[in-house]
Amino acid sequence: MSGAKVGVVGAGAWGTALAQALASDGSEVLLWAREPELVQAINTERRNGTYLPGAALAPTIRATHDLAELALLPVLVVVVPAQFLASVVTQLPAGARDLVLCAKGIEAGSGRLMAEVVAAADPAARLAVLSGPTFAHEVAAGLPTAVTLACADGREQWDRLAPLIARPALRPYYSDDVVGAEIGGAVKNVLAIACGVVEGMNLGQNARAAVIARGYAEMLRFGLARGARAETLAGLCGLGDLVLTCSSTSSRNFSLGLALGQGLTAADALSGKTSVAEGAATAPVLADLAARIGIAMPIVEGVCRLLSGESPASDVVSAILSRPLKAEQEGFGA
Repeated sequence: MSGAKVGVVGAGAWGTALAQALASDGSEVLLWAREPELVQAINTERRNGTYLPGAALAPTIRATHDLAELALLPVLVVVVPAQFLASVVTQLPAGARDLVLCAKGIEAGSGRLMAEVVAAADPAARLAVLSGPTFAHEVAAGLPTAVTLACADGREQWDRLAPLIARPALRPYYSDDVVGAEIGGAVKNVLAIACGVVEGMNLGQNARAAVIARGYAEMLRFGLARGARAETLAGLCGLGDLVLTCSSTSSRNFSLGLALGQGLTAADALSGKTSVAEGAATAPVLADLAARIGIAMPIVEGVCRLLSGESPASDVVSAILSRPLKAEQEGFGA
């Protein structure tokens, strides 16, 4: 694959869908997968039956199990789960290339955002974040999708990356607010679990809409405290992604919350899953970071209590509903 300019690191559902979108115009794409058997299936059967069943993959996608094959590519789209990002990036060939980060989460233990994780592992890399309302199966099917492409190096990096990523059905919008793009993607996963709980408990659409709105207020408070811009969080990678993820069982995080609302434990709900619900790992570290800087995030805290088994769903909902009455905009909805 000598003509490839872009490599995709991670052949889960989202990584495979991105590879498919990037190959939709005939471009060659090199796709790294951890599992040798998955590499073989993609290359011989043109399918990823484990993570993206039903999608017939473009002939210009080639899978590899060898990270060293990515060494000469100028752009790598990194789509491994948040909690595994550090270990994978440390194995990548280091260098002054563009790394486009697609994981949506906060590293457990360290509390680092994904760009902070990668900057520590590969200081020479030029970082960007791709985030927005994106269900993998829709992107793979070529349905219209818009995303935020936040570039740490500003317009020069955007001018380099946008033509490589944009396709007729995949439209990136420019931002230089990397922190905002990352916080929007991380927080919405936790809030999607809460909306799934609402669905699982049959609390109705009014309640779900309220959780989305109040959850957005929590996202905004936390994001502003961490240096994000309000307009970023009101865009595709914040509010847009929040609305999508909180509205459908196609969201892994929403589905997890649905199971919790129906009475399953987190361990049972997560058992046997091949895909990752990023919000489950992000919730406790997000709650801890918020507490350290004095940011009220009651919905996030409730999700944490549910995931840990500390409180049943009914108690979590009652605690949120019994919070003191106050003006909606007080402290951005605290």
